[in-house]
Amino acid sequence: MYSALNVAKYIIDKCTRENYPISNLQLQKILYYIQREFLQRGTKAFPEEIEAWQFGPVVPEVYMQYCGFGALPIRMKYMINVEKDDVKIINPIVEKKRLLNPWDMVSDTHSAGKAWDLIYRDGLGDHQVIPQPLIKSKG
Repeated sequence: MYSALNVAKYIIDKCTRENYPISNLQLQKILYYIQREFLQRGTKAFPEEIEAWQFGPVVPEVYMQYCGFGALPIRMKYMINVEKDDVKIINPIVEKKRLLNPWDMVSDTHSAGKAWDLIYRDGLGDHQVIPQPLIKSKG
């Protein structure tokens, strides 16, 4: 297991080096999809909680680290070691999701009956933790 910030740095580095820089909004959604995939495999990518914010699932620690970029692409390089087996899970998610319009990912994570929707509840659950079992089962 890694810290959410280290997974984020791995994603940012990969996207920067491959000339597909992503925004903080995209990063948050990609982190969510990665955590969901790991949970569905019976483990966690990172221990930090994911919260239901207005524009979807957010890892607060990572958001705070990169919020200064606003909607601009984050172009940074890091040296983060990730196990080969984890790279096989993470890379396809990053490579697929970074090509999507960020608002399409927001729409997907906001779909009725999915984990974010069940917690956010039209703002009543704003900044509430999305329980990991719910992420695993409802995506």
